[in-house]
Amino acid sequence: MRKVELSYEFCDRRQDGWVRNALIDLLHAVQEHGSIAAAAKVMGFSYRHVWGELRRWESQLGHPLLLWEKGQRARLAPFGEKLLWAERQAQARLAPQIEALHADLERAFAVAFDDAALVLTLFASHDDGLSLLRGFAVQQSQLHLDIRFLGSVDAIAALNAGRCTLAGFHSSQQPGLGSLTQRTYQPLLQPGRHKLIGFAERSQGLMVAPGNPLRLQSMGDLVRRRARFVNRPAGSGTRLLCDELLARDGIAASDLSGYDREEPSHAAVSQAVASGSADAGLGIEAAARARGLDFAPLLQERYYLVCLKEALDAPPIATLRRLLHSDRWQRELAELPGYTPWRSGEVLSLKAQLPWWNLPPKKAG
Repeated sequence: MRKVELSYEFCDRRQDGWVRNALIDLLHAVQEHGSIAAAAKVMGFSYRHVWGELRRWESQLGHPLLLWEKGQRARLAPFGEKLLWAERQAQARLAPQIEALHADLERAFAVAFDDAALVLTLFASHDDGLSLLRGFAVQQSQLHLDIRFLGSVDAIAALNAGRCTLAGFHSSQQPGLGSLTQRTYQPLLQPGRHKLIGFAERSQGLMVAPGNPLRLQSMGDLVRRRARFVNRPAGSGTRLLCDELLARDGIAASDLSGYDREEPSHAAVSQAVASGSADAGLGIEAAARARGLDFAPLLQERYYLVCLKEALDAPPIATLRRLLHSDRWQRELAELPGYTPWRSGEVLSLKAQLPWWNLPPKKAG
């Protein structure tokens, strides 16, 4: 079995959140541009260098990577395609951990150079807006967001247990009384103890193949057309949303092909659909567009940040609130597909946003 070794380097600007690999970058460039010469130009190498590297890797791995046909566009061999697919799926699944590793290293070096750097620990449901915010906060205010992506339920539980200062979760705009959302979140959040901070509205829906060949527009369509579905893990806000939508439409989980297949993030779900191993997955529009997928919107939801009352005015959270409220941040967030800044940085009433505590008390019978 081949072993994997990780490394890192210092640079002025990070290209993306993935761990780089020279061979995978090379295969991707050939696939995207259709020739070794074009791939070499894009990557800043000579044709001779790229050709030699491909031959070296083929010899080392014992499998052909390209189909070498004179006069034809360069194409990945079946092994090359399989290698590229496997790497993309693995990186998509590991994206939250990779982002956290990047942030850990950058924060450690930042604190080494600047004792005044602020650090804020945030456990949150996976969100592309928060990934964008992490870089923005460092650039604008030397605020380092130590983000750990996990399910909404686990994030709030971590806040209550004192393992983080801030948590992130999302909910539909009208979480109904008696709903699964209420039964899940209400025991975790207490008026007077917790404070909500507005962050964004975002679009949730079905991520589907380009052109939406199965014409999937609802959860019911998934069942009627026997579409292969990919789900999020139990405890995540999107899994909670999936269960809410199924209950609303009177669909049993067992009727949904792939209900038990789980991927850890929106990126991993979108990669599963992009690879053809699934027909649809529930997730955010930004993740679908990032991989060239089509998107069938189902509803708008609100993403909240929450902290304990006594932490609200602490320097890291006060700094974050100012950043969220700034016009520059809200313009950047609005450029993400499916995102709209919504009361960003404002302290919100828990009872007004999640009005479950306003029920009249039961009469003694």
